[in-house]
Amino acid sequence: MILMVSVQDLYEAKQALKGGADIVDVKNLQEALVGSAHPNVVKQIRDEVPSAHHASVTLGVVPDQIGTVSMAVYAAGTLDATSVKVGFMVSEYSVALETLLAAKEALVGTQTKLIGSLFADNLLYEGGIDPDLMVKLAKEGQCDGFLIDTLVKDGRNLFDFVPEERLKEMVLEGKELGMSTALSGHLKMSDLDELSRVNPDIVGVRGAVCQKGDRDSRVHWESVADFKKQLDLRQTGEINVYDENGSTANKGSDWIIIDGTGKTCAGIIAALSKQINEDASSFVEVIIPDVLNTYDLIVWAEKNSHDIVTQRKDAEGSLRMLIKP
Repeated sequence: MILMVSVQDLYEAKQALKGGADIVDVKNLQEALVGSAHPNVVKQIRDEVPSAHHASVTLGVVPDQIGTVSMAVYAAGTLDATSVKVGFMVSEYSVALETLLAAKEALVGTQTKLIGSLFADNLLYEGGIDPDLMVKLAKEGQCDGFLIDTLVKDGRNLFDFVPEERLKEMVLEGKELGMSTALSGHLKMSDLDELSRVNPDIVGVRGAVCQKGDRDSRVHWESVADFKKQLDLRQTGEINVYDENGSTANKGSDWIIIDGTGKTCAGIIAALSKQINEDASSFVEVIIPDVLNTYDLIVWAEKNSHDIVTQRKDAEGSLRMLIKP
């Protein structure tokens, strides 16, 4: 796995590279949900980034205007971007496919790679393309790779919308087709074990490597270095994300702990549901930093006939709830 950091300008690109990022991905967070940077910004970064590193361009959520998108893709190729990401939220599959084929044609004669992108939370929007179609769309659209990302800004991330096992299947399918595979979407340090088990070629982040841990603040090289170090420790096996049998460390044990720190209530419930679906025989202890979330968890447990065995506060002040499926 290599690290891709989303940047908005040359300063952030230099910070990302100083911290050890392998790819700087140029985008514009101020344009719609996520948009494209201005050509002069891309050119400035592309001219400054050493040839040993990649500088990619994100077009964000593209409109159903095939000629307009093709022209933007052509510009990315002319600017010598390493790759250009074309993302779809609400669109007909046939239109998305035609757009990618036109984009591929626009890149003929350049070294720029075409990356198709869908968003894991697309189904929240009426008419959103199912992210489960990502591999099919990338293959039929003659893409060199694909990216699965998110658009929501409510604390949920990639794993709240697509489970680890399904992401692993999609990544393996992409690799078998010779495509590069990338995952992004409000990923944090706490997601690195799951990411490592999925093992995409590229892990994309922004908020996790910003100075304040907020994607709207500035990318900071020390935060990038910390994230890169932890990524590499899992890549080399110095931090093992599997048990001795090659399965996930939590699976099949008698007592599972789910740390809800940094997760929304929806994220905690999703993690609990996933764990219990995989292993309905083990006790699950969940750490809940926000006491208000306990009420929703109680309702969820009652609705699904799970027993809450104990509730206690730990030394850090977080509530620990022990659940018997």
